[in-house]
Amino acid sequence: MGWRNPPVTWSELEGRLSDQWATPLDKERWPGADGGDSPAWSRKRETYEARPLERRKGATPYAELHCHSNFSFLDGASHAEELAEEAVRLGLEALALTDHDGFYGVVRFAQAAKAYGLPTAYGAELTLGMTRPQMGEADPEGDHLVVLARDPVGYARLGSAISRAQMAGEKGAPRTSLAELAGDDRARDHWLVLTGCRKGAVPRALVERGPAAAQRELARLVDAFGRENVAVELWDHGDPLDSARNDGLAEIAMRLGVDVVATNNVHYATPSRRRLATALAAVRARRSLDEIDGWLPAAAGAHLRSGDEQARRFARYPGAVARAAALGLECAFDLALVAPNLPPFPCPPGHDEMSYLRELTEWGATIRYGPRPQNQPVLATARTGGKRSAYGQIEHELRMIEQLGFPGYFLVVWDIVRFCNLNGIYCQGRGSAANSAVCYALGITNADAVGLGLLFERFLSPERDGPPDIDIDIESDRREEAIQYVYERHGREHAAQVANVITYRARSAVRDMAKALGHAPGQQDAWAKQIDRWHHIADADRQRSPDGRADHDIPAAVLALAAEVEDFPRHLGIHSGGMVMCDRPVAEVCPVEWGRMEGRSVLQWDKDDCAAVGLVKFDLLGLGMLSALRYSFELIAEHEDVHLDLATIPQEDPEVYAMLCEADSVGVFQVESRAQMATLPRLKPRRFYDLVVEVALIRPGPIQGGSVHPYIRRRNGQEPVTYLHPLLEKSLAKTLGIPLFQEQLMQMAIDVAGFTAAEADELRQAMGSKRSAARMERLRGRFFAGMAERGITPEVGERIWEKLAAFANFGFPESHSVSFAYLVYASSWLKRYHPAAFCAALLNAQPMGFYSPHTLVQDARRHGVEVRTPDVNASADVATLELPNRTGGNDRRDPTGIPSDEWGVGGPVVRLGIGSVRGIGDELAGRIAAGRPYADPEDLARRSGATLAQLEALATAGAFDGFGLDRRSALWAAGALAQAGADRLAGVVTGVEAPTLPGMGPEEETQADLWATGVSPEGHPTRFVRAELDRRGVVTAVALKTMADGTRVEVGGVVTHRQRPATASGITFLNLEDETGLVNVVVSRGCWARYRKVANGVPALLVRGKLEQVEGVTNVVADRLEPLPVTTPIRSRDFR
Repeated sequence: MGWRNPPVTWSELEGRLSDQWATPLDKERWPGADGGDSPAWSRKRETYEARPLERRKGATPYAELHCHSNFSFLDGASHAEELAEEAVRLGLEALALTDHDGFYGVVRFAQAAKAYGLPTAYGAELTLGMTRPQMGEADPEGDHLVVLARDPVGYARLGSAISRAQMAGEKGAPRTSLAELAGDDRARDHWLVLTGCRKGAVPRALVERGPAAAQRELARLVDAFGRENVAVELWDHGDPLDSARNDGLAEIAMRLGVDVVATNNVHYATPSRRRLATALAAVRARRSLDEIDGWLPAAAGAHLRSGDEQARRFARYPGAVARAAALGLECAFDLALVAPNLPPFPCPPGHDEMSYLRELTEWGATIRYGPRPQNQPVLATARTGGKRSAYGQIEHELRMIEQLGFPGYFLVVWDIVRFCNLNGIYCQGRGSAANSAVCYALGITNADAVGLGLLFERFLSPERDGPPDIDIDIESDRREEAIQYVYERHGREHAAQVANVITYRARSAVRDMAKALGHAPGQQDAWAKQIDRWHHIADADRQRSPDGRADHDIPAAVLALAAEVEDFPRHLGIHSGGMVMCDRPVAEVCPVEWGRMEGRSVLQWDKDDCAAVGLVKFDLLGLGMLSALRYSFELIAEHEDVHLDLATIPQEDPEVYAMLCEADSVGVFQVESRAQMATLPRLKPRRFYDLVVEVALIRPGPIQGGSVHPYIRRRNGQEPVTYLHPLLEKSLAKTLGIPLFQEQLMQMAIDVAGFTAAEADELRQAMGSKRSAARMERLRGRFFAGMAERGITPEVGERIWEKLAAFANFGFPESHSVSFAYLVYASSWLKRYHPAAFCAALLNAQPMGFYSPHTLVQDARRHGVEVRTPDVNASADVATLELPNRTGGNDRRDPTGIPSDEWGVGGPVVRLGIGSVRGIGDELAGRIAAGRPYADPEDLARRSGATLAQLEALATAGAFDGFGLDRRSALWAAGALAQAGADRLAGVVTGVEAPTLPGMGPEEETQADLWATGVSPEGHPTRFVRAELDRRGVVTAVALKTMADGTRVEVGGVVTHRQRPATASGITFLNLEDETGLVNVVVSRGCWARYRKVANGVPALLVRGKLEQVEGVTNVVADRLEPLPVTTPIRSRDFR
């Protein structure tokens, strides 16, 4: 489920939602947009839009057959789209993309070329004989062979060949040979093979061993692929030896009767990119430009050239340019021809996919809705007597699924969910799938689409592009089991994970270009840190100090190269959960290669590429909260003998809602962020649907300062509930006249304009993304005609249209909010009634959520939970619970009415796990936990095999305290114990006994805890400077809540977060933590610019400003920032 912020400020959206006048939408948004605390934020590549280009008219037809984009990773120096544009400008007949060992950029290339009507050919420059990854090599090993697909069959065979090579080697080192390529009989006559660049076997043999050797190499290619499928490639980059080499190659080709073609072995679109190409070569070789200079081409010759220019350069070789043009057109085809289908789902005997889906749905519906009514016909309508019928809706959906041919898709998702349920893995479907009664009946989702009145067409309709979108959230610690099940069930040939293209961002661009220019590593890093995260390199000059000077000292040459390389692909990663399946080997559509993670094979395309070609994607998303919930239930069952799961948690508990009304939500799913905490006291949730609303409210971004969402104002009686027209009441009544959900946008179109549900979804899609102007105009005309038929005046109609347009991209699916709201309530209930188990579970599920482990532990302690440091004899490998030292406490049988700071008093104690200690790792932690008890540190060292660094980390964490050793004595002993081992006799290690050493004070122990585990249960850095802060008048977080609105205050603490959300117009939000709680700080654009270096880089801050106290929400609006001199190794979680 993707969501993108449109270019509109919060104030404008607020006005339109409230039916108030708003200024026209801004054309651009503040460049600091980073998604903020909106968890649905995702980047989606827009469809390529052609720009006006003047096509050069030349007398000589020519097609470039050998061309690299920047998807040749640190080799090509132009985007695929840039190459297509230049080819159009030059008037080329066709263009082939031949990146190294892959089809990485072909979809982007095809989209751009199609926009201009440029014929496209697809191929790859394969590396033969590679034995290991070549990063760091000035002149990588291996022979190159350019292979072009003549048609879709050739494309499929080439994709398979690339995949075999990639999977036979390791990442970055594909392994194949000429014999393996020639052995594919199905590829014969479907490939065109070029002899390649200087690293091709034929040119290399000619230069290194002479014409006879080159002729033998060419004869091998002819024998392997056939004379008509081989062409000798000539190129001229202006090197003095190019002419002699081309003469030799042409003569050899003539002897063997092989075609000669002219190419330019293109690596960038225009000569101006040559400088960047050399810098990228330096980065790939891990050398500076000075060091790699001897291997670099002498001139900027590897760019696209027109037919006329090539004709002049290759006048000595008649027909070479014309033959290139002919072969380019011969090999050109539309990439859409390779679109696949889903693999057939294995059904029981007597069933096809549709009948099996019907049977499973009927069985599930009986459980969810009860038996089908006797008078309910099988082909009932979705509505009976004006009341929605569950079975009627199911039949309506099944007919749609059958009509669109998607039964297999639903069966695949059902099968994955079934696997998770059978293996005790928490999972839930979400996104627009929750709009489906069929998904609810199948157990894919837990949201009753019928009971909630959700529109199925938001999920699936004939007008939608491609298959439906079903996201499955799986507990993150066990998601790998589900992924491997998909591989086993459907075969690795038919399934793969989607890639995530890692691109150069501002800081990485500065770092790598500084490296290429020969600057020292420390200087590279220092310059990179001077660039704000959200700015582009080109905007660096906007960073000014108060006196107007540039706020950085990065050399202009570094900035210029960094600006060019920004947004270039750097390497491939693995998408967070996207998997694709198809009915043929997936490699025939897109090559597959190994990912960095063990057992993961990944496509060479990202999610947008897959969607464009028609590959069906399933999102198996890891959700840390599901793991945390399972850990909580297991700890509660083990230590409190109370057996719970998501289905048995008591519902609608007033104590849970009271906690949320106080914004006491650190660690709670979805509502723990700064913006959500600012909304909870205003919304005052008292029932489940309030949580559904809360999840959706912050999706547009922040509610800035004193601004309040109009829904909250109406809910609290501060603004009347109004409707632009009475027909809108049906769709907007439950949200008080304010649209919050995408389904409401659709219902509004149905009610005021008479749209069908399918038409309404088409309108939602058109408004929510860039679509053709003609399509949008058609829908607008249909919308206004429908309103006119219902008596809506043009003026009111225009305002309704503006309301829809402003809301379209901000809206969030109600079904998605419902799915998340269940987890909000479950995690809130656990925090309220089992705070110790919840804290331990959150620690064990890291990394996840908004807050660091230290903040989670500090919050638990503020709720009366005791937390103990790791101990080698008391700790498990992960955090667990222990019995308290009972000296009183609360009657836990009746927890109502207890102050929040006593919720955990008298309950279980959290013991940190050995695995939380720096450098220990899961394997050693498990070994140490399994070997308990230990007689002394030497016994542990001998039996666990811990290294010196690991023993010292355990000592620093206080894990040897149980042996009667203080931390300094334990550190002394660790040095001697490194000599111990399973091969040494016990008791022979000398020097274990420490001399008398001064013990660590409380501040030193806190620093030791934070260094070793990231958690200090008994201390906080600000606690040890509180006396000085009090003298200065610095207010604590808890005292801040008692002060009056508008008071001038100074606060201080460790920075936990820095955020600049998408709709904040450049405002930055800081979270400070002191020993009493959290403080939210609002930093204006001007204040940030004045104190940028302090605000952006200091781990702890003193902030002076004005206090805002509005409806229980506390903010400090900053006007001065300065460093707070405390030592803390805690790193803030910035801009997440």
